[in-house]
Amino acid sequence: MKNYITPSKSDKFLNKINHFLHESNQWFFNTSERALEQAYQIALKIKNIELEHFGGDKVSTQGGEYSQNVLDCFQTDVEKYLNTIKIRIAEFKISRFFLKNSNYAFLEKLKLIDEVLTRYNEREVEISRSASEDSPQKSILSKLEYSQPLLKSSSQLSSSGIEPVTQKTGILPRSIGKTIRKITNDISRNSEEEVVRTFQASRKTTRLAINFLGLLILIPLLTQEVSKHFLILPAVEHFRSGESTSIFLNWEMKEEAFKQLQSFEEELKFERLLKHSPQISSEAIEEKVSVKVMEIAEEFKRKSNSAVANVFADLLGLVAFAGVVLTNKRGVAAVKTLLNEIVYGLSDSAKAFIIILFTDIFVGFHSPHGWEVILESIATHLGIPADRNAIFLFIATFPVILDTIFKYWVFRYLNQISPSAVATLKNMNE
Repeated sequence: MKNYITPSKSDKFLNKINHFLHESNQWFFNTSERALEQAYQIALKIKNIELEHFGGDKVSTQGGEYSQNVLDCFQTDVEKYLNTIKIRIAEFKISRFFLKNSNYAFLEKLKLIDEVLTRYNEREVEISRSASEDSPQKSILSKLEYSQPLLKSSSQLSSSGIEPVTQKTGILPRSIGKTIRKITNDISRNSEEEVVRTFQASRKTTRLAINFLGLLILIPLLTQEVSKHFLILPAVEHFRSGESTSIFLNWEMKEEAFKQLQSFEEELKFERLLKHSPQISSEAIEEKVSVKVMEIAEEFKRKSNSAVANVFADLLGLVAFAGVVLTNKRGVAAVKTLLNEIVYGLSDSAKAFIIILFTDIFVGFHSPHGWEVILESIATHLGIPADRNAIFLFIATFPVILDTIFKYWVFRYLNQISPSAVATLKNMNE
């Protein structure tokens, strides 16, 4: 009789893990070459657009052969390509720093990429410079195109028509200066062109901000879910598959399991004591209880594995969130610009209403109950026992700190930029 040696499920799983780690190792060590090749191919796409449609010149909105919508389409594609190139180059530099690769065969590709980036960076700096000198409305473009949008001075912000909150009070009211600038812009020869350019810049800002917010939400969520269900959770289930592994991560899980078992036993006893119910033997009751115990143990083992996997998956989600923010500074600048336009466009009553709404939610009278629910949900998600003393200590300190920061912000900044909103806020609170 022949004996066939079949690999166990554990061996198959280990083989899959080893194969996955081997492929991941190859993928990691080829990161620099792969990122550079992708950036090079995208740079070639930009060069092809220039050669086929702009005679080898830069893609701009001033081309005479195409309509404005077609030019906007080309410019949107080029901006998308440039953002992708910057991300791939950053990936190339980081991976090369850690891997310490001494191969310099990539210099020709990197030279072409630098030529494309330099050409369009020069155009962006020129737009930013002309916007700050010629017209206050054009500075919206400089916020998007300049490479350091987060380090703006108060003079750059004031040139956009949005006054910084740290601006000092002058001799004349700021509304008079706004009126004078508006009249000057209206009687200017290029007022119509300015309106069109301002509208295009505002539309570009809105699109970029919405795209960035979508990425900021989707990428971390997808990273968390995909890494948890396809990578982390199978590994956790494998390493926690032994009989000596604890079923419960904390005492709260154990208490919940005991309550379920006790409720099941009481239900059986209730059915047994009913007169119209058939008599159930002690052996049958014990058998049902044993089956229920196995079901409860399996259920809480899955919960424990899921809680452990949540810790690592959430960390990967945070890394993805930070990566999106750090690699897309233009998107951050666009969101800040859009928020400034929305906030400054609201009436004083709307500002006061929103402020009162958020303060009542987070630091109001009923906020401790909300914080308690949030903290208990986080503890359950991570498999941590919800310590009542720690929760009450957090509720007693953190909302107070938020309330202090809010009051300081109202006193220091909001009172300068919108005194009428502060007055409306006081009246609504009273």
